Amino acid sequence: MKNKLLSILKDELDGKTSGGIYHKVQVNMTYNSNRIEGSKLTEDQTRRIFETNTIGAETENLNVDDIVETLNHFKCIDYVIKNAEQVLTQDIIKQLHSILKQNTSDEKREWFKVGDYKLRPNEVGGTSTSSPKEVPAKMKELLSEYNNKQKISFSDIVEFHYKFEKIHPFQDGNGRVGRLIMFKECLKNNITPFIIDDEQKWFYYRGLKEWQSDKAFLLDTCLQAQDVFKEYLKYFEID
Repeated sequence: MKNKLLSILKDELDGKTSGGIYHKVQVNMTYNSNRIEGSKLTEDQTRRIFETNTIGAETENLNVDDIVETLNHFKCIDYVIKNAEQVLTQDIIKQLHSILKQNTSDEKREWFKVGDYKLRPNEVGGTSTSSPKEVPAKMKELLSEYNNKQKISFSDIVEFHYKFEKIHPFQDGNGRVGRLIMFKECLKNNITPFIIDDEQKWFYYRGLKEWQSDKAFLLDTCLQAQDVFKEYLKYFEID
């Protein structure tokens, strides 16, 4: 079955169409995903950067990395749309990280591998993650398990996200890369995608933390986000 949403996103990307679903996704996903990770840019500032390539911040100090990563996230979404139908691979995941982190202060750190897996152990929310030496094998195993499924479901995509975040393969940027992957895989499998809103952040974090004991927390958060996206589709008259 033809994926109408993906077709429209590609057309609007190629045509640099303003005011459509592509425009909506770019601003909404970039603002919320970066905001969850601590960006101080407002949604209006994010929209202005996308629409005019200017910031309009005469009365406040802004973090340069917030601006750079906003521009980079726009490029990540373009990459996701262009490669949505490709099988998910380590190369695609690493490329998303490379695009997200290029020209940031992290790129200047010798030990921070932009576009490659972490060299130093890290935690997320006080929870341990896979050690650097474990990451390549664990990512290979995760992708093999996922790609060998005969039919990918909504819950499969969310479960992949939990396992990806548990591995936490990159030094930083795991959350944003992980949410971009979910968006890509929804498009690939003709499933209505979703954008985790900053206001859902604590429910989202709780869902990740408690996945092993109760999957409903994270699934319900993602389903609520999907309901919001369905309203976008209804507004733009996309079946």
